[in-house]
Amino acid sequence: MSDHADSASARDVLWRFGPMVYGPTLLFALGEGAVIPLIPVIAAQLGADVPTAALVASALVVGQLCGNIPAGWAVARIGERLTMAIAGFLSLGGIVGMAFAPSLGIFAIAVFLIGFCAAAFGLARHSFMTTRVPLSFRARALSLLGGTFRLGMFIGPFVAAALLALLGDEHATIWFFGGCLVATILLVLLGPDPEKQLLAPSASARADVDTEDTGEPVTGSIPLRRSQRSGSPTASARSDPGTGVVRTMWRHRRVLSTLGLAAASLSAVRSARQVVLPLWGVSIGLDAQTIALVVGISGAIDFALFYASGQVMDRFGRLWAALPAMILMGAGFIALAFTHDLPQAAMWFAMFAAVLGVGNGLSSGILLTLGADVAPQSDPAAFLGSWRTLTDAGGAVAPLLVSAIAAVGSLAVATGVMGAVGLLGALAFVRWVPRYVPRTRA
Repeated sequence: MSDHADSASARDVLWRFGPMVYGPTLLFALGEGAVIPLIPVIAAQLGADVPTAALVASALVVGQLCGNIPAGWAVARIGERLTMAIAGFLSLGGIVGMAFAPSLGIFAIAVFLIGFCAAAFGLARHSFMTTRVPLSFRARALSLLGGTFRLGMFIGPFVAAALLALLGDEHATIWFFGGCLVATILLVLLGPDPEKQLLAPSASARADVDTEDTGEPVTGSIPLRRSQRSGSPTASARSDPGTGVVRTMWRHRRVLSTLGLAAASLSAVRSARQVVLPLWGVSIGLDAQTIALVVGISGAIDFALFYASGQVMDRFGRLWAALPAMILMGAGFIALAFTHDLPQAAMWFAMFAAVLGVGNGLSSGILLTLGADVAPQSDPAAFLGSWRTLTDAGGAVAPLLVSAIAAVGSLAVATGVMGAVGLLGALAFVRWVPRYVPRTRA
């Protein structure tokens, strides 16, 4: 009976999150997914060579990396809804800049702005769900959030291909992204206010103490400050917007430097998968169509497992999803590294691409969930800005690491190194998840 009641409660809350959280996520990811593949193409039309076009495309990731901490500051002061609305309007400025950029520099700045605003969107949703979703189905809610984003990014390139076939103009995808942004802003501003519909868990159940992050195991929500015990949680968080980003990072330095680095290793392995698989296909002599098919199947497997990851985390604990994911991806990369010169290299490539897809699918929502688990529940935005900066940095460094090692050694060596990162990350999760993360309901 309790399982049935929990399931019904989860469905009710997740359904109510649709227009306020999942809808904007899908729209933003759909538009972004349509634009991303054509950023290098438009950069080339503005005079960029191949390395410069790649640098312009990386401005999106750099913008997201730079936007996390300012986004945490904004959410703590003006709330999730206003942060998302402002980020949407600024993104429209980026769209106009991309569409009418007279030079490559202006175009790169516009791409950077889109990435910066994407960080604000992501952190606002993450912060909202951290304070509003009950622990019993937090992982499912956040895995669904990650899956919604993946769905938009998966469909977006197909929308771009259709627009190119119909209109023959790369800029059509930019205007499509603009339309998605307008719909997102309207949904955020005119839809039900999430901060009024769902209040955060009651502060009265928490201890009346002010704690530092001493590195001791966390067995529940981090207690509120005394100054935040009165009034609604949202209002108190706005009136006293925490201790600031820098002090928050210092107070939680131990969890960020331990569990945070483990999370960054997961982000790095995920990012490496997106780089290694296409390069591996090229290096063993496959044609573009075959590579796209293999990578597409791997992505489909990844997407199919996103909700299963949340179910596992909620029912058995975070480690039961994090550990298999890291072991599968780490071992998959290491095994793939030994197949480059084998007679059946293409078969091994397809098989290990599927293994990496399973591993990545099992990790869906883990970074969001772990960040929510260890964030201060009263005012998580500043902490989540630091957490997301760490994980985004791991994802940004991985392609550079693969490129550097491949240049000095070989792609097989680079692939093996990323596998080692995955296995070391698995050990880090074994060490630090039980120490910092609350034991979840079986």
